[in-house]
Amino acid sequence: MTLVPTTHDRGITTLTLDSPHNRNALSAQLVAELSDELARAAKAPEARAVLLTHTGGTFCAGADLKDPPSPAAARRLAELLRGIVELPKPVIAHTTGHVRAGGLGLLAACDITVAGPEATFAFTESRLGLAPAVISLPVLPRLDPRAAARYYLTGERFGPAEAVRIGLVTAPDTALPGILDGLRAASPQGLAESKRLTTAAVLRAFARDTDAAVEQSARLFASPEAATAIRALLERRDPPWAL
Repeated sequence: MTLVPTTHDRGITTLTLDSPHNRNALSAQLVAELSDELARAAKAPEARAVLLTHTGGTFCAGADLKDPPSPAAARRLAELLRGIVELPKPVIAHTTGHVRAGGLGLLAACDITVAGPEATFAFTESRLGLAPAVISLPVLPRLDPRAAARYYLTGERFGPAEAVRIGLVTAPDTALPGILDGLRAASPQGLAESKRLTTAAVLRAFARDTDAAVEQSARLFASPEAATAIRALLERRDPPWAL
């Protein structure tokens, strides 16, 4: 069963995260299928842009904590995020639900992000003995630095208006039809070359920091503190340090 079904309409290829049983977590299968579908869209002459959306009430919950990522999985996530940034076609994310942890990396890797009024966002890693390591590669070049410090450290939940203010989200999803029409009106070369300008700083972060981010992610997921927190979360109780 595919976790990333694909449709196409008037120049827009839509990839849908369709794994609601685990809140579209970044499982090995989902990451592999999304990477493959993005590669196909990059080569498809009929695809002017890619729209990334979801089924269920969660866009993406981040890592699949029932199967914590290995170092190889952290590397594959970094490659997926870089692939979105490097894709020669615009990638637009549309969320109408919750986005947590690694899911925020998907949003930040996309060129344009729109969110519905019920969407919520949180960098929850610090509460689990982790850090937003790999996802920082696209997140930090996009996000207001003071906001990054606050939400990385506290894990607070925030809504779409705040997400727009701090640079994580581009606009409310009421803007989506106009955005797609604008992309349909643009030339393939114009889109590719314009995207090259807007992603240069993000790609520099990948070139400079990917190895360190993958190492940090793997080290933290393997730590006793993270294991304690993940076990507590799965058992629906507070970790021992929660006050």
